[in-house]
Amino acid sequence: MSILIDKNTKVICQGFTGGQGTFHSEQAIAYGTQMVGGVTPGKGGSEHLGLPVFNTVAEAVAATGAEASVIYVPAPFCKDSILEAANAGIKLIVAITEGIPTLDMLECKVKCDELGVRLIGPNCPGVITPGECKIGIMPGHI
Repeated sequence: MSILIDKNTKVICQGFTGGQGTFHSEQAIAYGTQMVGGVTPGKGGSEHLGLPVFNTVAEAVAATGAEASVIYVPAPFCKDSILEAANAGIKLIVAITEGIPTLDMLECKVKCDELGVRLIGPNCPGVITPGECKIGIMPGHI
């Protein structure tokens, strides 16, 4: 039974080509998550892990139909990443990043509430539906 994500959930990764984004996206893909691409500004048009890289979340959503995003960006940039995803139409945002300023998160919370976006995190392990979809840093297998 799934509540937030299932085998059909189309997921993108913000911070896709960075170290953490790469490592955890590889793990998610191996688990069976339907990862459809990633976002790294300035690297749009390239491929990473066999998936397309986009400059913006809006481009990624338009091209892939993504409905969920996982964020692996440093704390100073996380607010902008969350707001970008929310404004692009992503309905489930999982923010792994820790150390985001409280006022930044209050701004994100207000915007997500306005747009009907579910925000998981920040500073969380993510969310998983066993055997179907894994978004985050938790292991898929013990």
